[in-house]
Amino acid sequence: MRTHIKFGKILGIEIGIHYSWLIIAVLITLSLGGYFGQSHPEWGDGVIWAMAVGSAVMFFAAIVIHEMSHALVARAYDIPVKSITLFALGGVAQIEKDAETAKTEFWIGIVGPITSAVIGGLCLAAAYLLGWTFGADTSTPLMAVLVWLGYINIALAVFNMVPGFPMDGGRVMRAAIWAIVKDRERATKAASLIGQTIAFGFIIFGIIAFFRGSGIGGLWIAFIGWFLLTSARASYAQSEMTQAFAGLKVRDLMTTECARVDPRTNLQSLVDDNILKAGNRCFLVEENGELLGLVTPADVRSVERTMWPMKTVDDVMRPFEGLHTAAPEATIVEALETMGRADVNQLPVLENGRLVGMISRDRILNYLVARKELDM
Repeated sequence: MRTHIKFGKILGIEIGIHYSWLIIAVLITLSLGGYFGQSHPEWGDGVIWAMAVGSAVMFFAAIVIHEMSHALVARAYDIPVKSITLFALGGVAQIEKDAETAKTEFWIGIVGPITSAVIGGLCLAAAYLLGWTFGADTSTPLMAVLVWLGYINIALAVFNMVPGFPMDGGRVMRAAIWAIVKDRERATKAASLIGQTIAFGFIIFGIIAFFRGSGIGGLWIAFIGWFLLTSARASYAQSEMTQAFAGLKVRDLMTTECARVDPRTNLQSLVDDNILKAGNRCFLVEENGELLGLVTPADVRSVERTMWPMKTVDDVMRPFEGLHTAAPEATIVEALETMGRADVNQLPVLENGRLVGMISRDRILNYLVARKELDM
């Protein structure tokens, strides 16, 4: 089930909207309608709700610009960016690999808050040119919208600089620690632990504020803290995993004995004899010694179960020529990154164009489980 809606592409980067953002967009619009209505009831319902919707849309655009700034700086450092997704607490650019230097990490992290601050400053400057002064009331709908956008974007910039990894401020902090200790993984662990501490602070403050009568605002702060805590813990776990794979190559974990099936095998036989009984989850499709493709349970699942006896492996296999692959000397982390980008669970391992094995998430997971059982 999809969790987001594709909105389109900007400069080749896919823009998506998570369903949670739609809820927040409605809440922002309703909140702004009430705010503008109380401030200037004389403008009438039509104008007020047009302002509310327009402000929400422009805030949406500002968040996209914020995330695009991260993406464009990452691209400038030759780091690919797959997509940008807006969700309840803002947005996230799916940067496909970590920065290789502290300097790169710093600029990717800092550019988002700078962008939001610039947007906020430009909005307030435009309102000033229309006659607004700091602390004064707004006299026109356009001025009111610009002032709100100015304040909210500056607030977004400040909030994003909270040093709670993996927020922008946390990434800037990681870059600073990285520059000092000269070790990315140590910097990530330190930034993640600081991020968890800050997240606990948000949660405690939010709960106390709620019981002291702040209402939904306190719960919202606690929810933000919970989100930050979850993200910081995930980042810490990622760092631990990266450290566990230090020096480990694809060659060390790949499977060299790969199960093979004939392309004319029907899917029911594949499931009964190979997937369920033999426990295999990945099959090379071979005919007369020639490799044709790859088939997995996910490919079988794409066919209605009632059709399994009639459909054959060559109906669902993925041709070998179009598969993502790994080299034997690639690191396990690089292989996992490739699997993530391609949204697959395994990769053929090629050496000089020749298949030498398969590397899969299952094999990597088994390695981690074994390390844990041995307290390594």
